[in-house]
Amino acid sequence: MSRTVLHVDMDAFFASVEQRQDRSLRGKPVVVGSDPQEGRGRGVVAAASYEARRFGIHSAQPISEAWRRCPHAVYLRPRRHLYSEVSAAVFEILGRYTDLIEPLSIDEAFLDVTGSRQLFGPGPEIARRIKREIREAEDLTASVGVAASKFVAKIASDLEKPDGLVVVPAGEERAFLAPLEIRRLWGAGPRALERFRRLGVATLGDVAQLPLDVLLGAFGEARGRRFHDLVRGLDERPVRPDRERKSLGKEITFDHDLSDRERVRRKLLGLCESTALALRGRGLAGSTVTVKLRWEEFETVTRQASLDRAVNTTERIWPVARDLFARADRPGRRIRLVGVSLSSLVPEEGRQLSLFSVEGERRDERVAAAVDRLAERFGPGAVTRAALLEESGGPAGRASGTPGQTELARRGPDPQEEEEDPT
Repeated sequence: MSRTVLHVDMDAFFASVEQRQDRSLRGKPVVVGSDPQEGRGRGVVAAASYEARRFGIHSAQPISEAWRRCPHAVYLRPRRHLYSEVSAAVFEILGRYTDLIEPLSIDEAFLDVTGSRQLFGPGPEIARRIKREIREAEDLTASVGVAASKFVAKIASDLEKPDGLVVVPAGEERAFLAPLEIRRLWGAGPRALERFRRLGVATLGDVAQLPLDVLLGAFGEARGRRFHDLVRGLDERPVRPDRERKSLGKEITFDHDLSDRERVRRKLLGLCESTALALRGRGLAGSTVTVKLRWEEFETVTRQASLDRAVNTTERIWPVARDLFARADRPGRRIRLVGVSLSSLVPEEGRQLSLFSVEGERRDERVAAAVDRLAERFGPGAVTRAALLEESGGPAGRASGTPGQTELARRGPDPQEEEEDPT
């Protein structure tokens, strides 16, 4: 018996919610993004309505570029609390049809409804019921792909947006995929696409005609075999309802591009503090530290280091992040964005302490526990370090050495600081 997998993807989710909340916005180009005022914002587009997309506006595009393309669009700041509430309502509807739900983001998920067919009917009928319930309950539209695998269902959901329903019957996957462009192949980034171009192929059907040894030679054992299987519609990965968070971090886009490295380091220290607090709040620790920098021309670089054990205190994260920043930095170029994240996450209670620094780590944890209690009582913006007081108008401190002494300060969270959660 073949599986039935659905990929449900809300259409232009943030922008559609805003149009639902304010009916005067319906039919108008709407752009949701941080700092959207008159094209001077430093952030990027989080979502664009389909009316805005006709002007070439898309997510992850600089707000300033969106403004140049469509200055008469309606530009709005994100209301994440509202979107989370709507998302919860949508996922409640999905949960009526199966327990096998794998969220990909706030507005999309895989569903394995194989075991639900006897109760609710075949996959296409379940998809139509879900779409109808979302429209009636939330006044929003979703596009759904129905197939026997996650890969094919994901592609199908994207082909007839908005409000689409595309069904790929079992056994017809290869014919369905054949005419599609290679850019739709999972794991095929810019370099892979260039290699495919050099191989003289342009569609997934062209790739399916390549011998396996050609793909192995061009992409290596793992990716070569994965590409070989996917273009044939072969994808046995299960829908995982217990899909775990892969990383957690913070990043900030500055009001203006910075050449002052000391200020960037102080901000990076603050992001390490926020990330450590978030990790402990979720009972997690991570053993891989990644620092992200974006230059004024929007070029982005990352540097990564793996530790011998998982950590979740600023005292352990900051020295690594500081060194990664030094490795990634290009003196003379101004910095637009800086970020830090922890990956290779494990439950906090399951991590191991170093045999050679147990007392030091326990001291760090006692400090962290005190910070957590103060943050819980006064709010996360109430606790900061001496080295960070300059950011809130206090005396200057350096962020080039140790994290510094923890102190209370009335400092609210930076409105442009956003949490990364790449899953």
